Amino acid sequence: MSSSTINKSQAVRRGGRTLSTFTYYDGWLIGAVIFACCLGLIMLVSTSGPIAEKRGMSIFYYFWRQIIALGIGVSLALLVIKIESKVISKVGPLAILLVVVLLVLVLLPYFSHEVNGSKRWLYFSGWSFQPSELAKLAVVIYLADFLVRHSEQVRTQSVGLIKAIFVLAVLAALLVAEPDFGSSVVLFGAGMGMLFLAGVPLLKFFYAGAGILLVLGAVAIMEPYRVARLISFLNPWIDDTNTGWQLTNALIAFGRGDWFGVGLGNSVQALHFLPEAHTDFVFAVIGEELGTLGAIGIILLFVFIAWRIFRIGVAAEETGQLFGAYMAYGVSFLIGIQAMVHVGVNVGYLPTKGLPLPFISYASNNLIFMLLSVGLVLRVGHETAIHSGFSLSGGKSHD
Repeated sequence: MSSSTINKSQAVRRGGRTLSTFTYYDGWLIGAVIFACCLGLIMLVSTSGPIAEKRGMSIFYYFWRQIIALGIGVSLALLVIKIESKVISKVGPLAILLVVVLLVLVLLPYFSHEVNGSKRWLYFSGWSFQPSELAKLAVVIYLADFLVRHSEQVRTQSVGLIKAIFVLAVLAALLVAEPDFGSSVVLFGAGMGMLFLAGVPLLKFFYAGAGILLVLGAVAIMEPYRVARLISFLNPWIDDTNTGWQLTNALIAFGRGDWFGVGLGNSVQALHFLPEAHTDFVFAVIGEELGTLGAIGIILLFVFIAWRIFRIGVAAEETGQLFGAYMAYGVSFLIGIQAMVHVGVNVGYLPTKGLPLPFISYASNNLIFMLLSVGLVLRVGHETAIHSGFSLSGGKSHD
């Protein structure tokens, strides 16, 4: 039975039993993402009120904007769930071209303006669009298609690897120019992870990875503010009123939270002490309000989400749906790496970068594209389950 003939209003007959088509979507993944989004809204109420009030806005200003972004993201996810993966695979080159144009536009004064020393947003009638979020998803879609069409070249010839890395390098260079070093790291990490799973020889992968790390390291020390961040990362207490201010206050938040936290809404650090408490440092506030145990729970939540998505990729690869498999792997890397970097920055294991925690931080563009990415993965899982007769939520269907 072709997946294009199935919709939610229909049912599937297997072994004499009627199964809802919802059986073919990963309920565990859906539930985990819904939980993360709901927790994000709760934390937003707790963290965004003080900064909204300071800026003369309603204390629920950021909350309602996040609700709007959530609605847009869910709508887009529900839309792409209905689109076959083979259609999605054709938009990769066009998406990359669009991203390049947008990333160039964001560097031009007429189309954007500087916020906190960075030009990352295009502005339209009071709303902003961050091309870097589209760039990360576009890379995943493009590379997934590229790895299917050039699988033999990627595995056996250096030119295949060079072509893929060239695309990553162009986008990363435009991101660094904003500057958005954090997004370039996530983009490269997801891309290299996909190349590794596509079968790039280990030696070539090692050389490419080492070269990329050297370039990223050189870029990291080219700007004085990045050097200052590296120094404050090594010992934030030597300049705790300036470059070390964010990290020291994040660590204080974890210290206040101890094991069980001070309770939702009782954060002191979110009261103007911790900059960007509702975005880049929301995990620190989670540690303060929900304690170490709550923070560990959030880490496990993201491990679970990344694992479920990766599992869909494995199932797709086993049934020969390579584009869907690589796309799922890429989304798993996108979410996992971004969550890992956010947590690492908040606990002082990585230098400070402006990356939100997926689904939880206030970051409208990030939330929309993360939900869109999950929708694409759910479509892959749907097609895989229909093809193989497996329910991703609960094992094999009744054949």
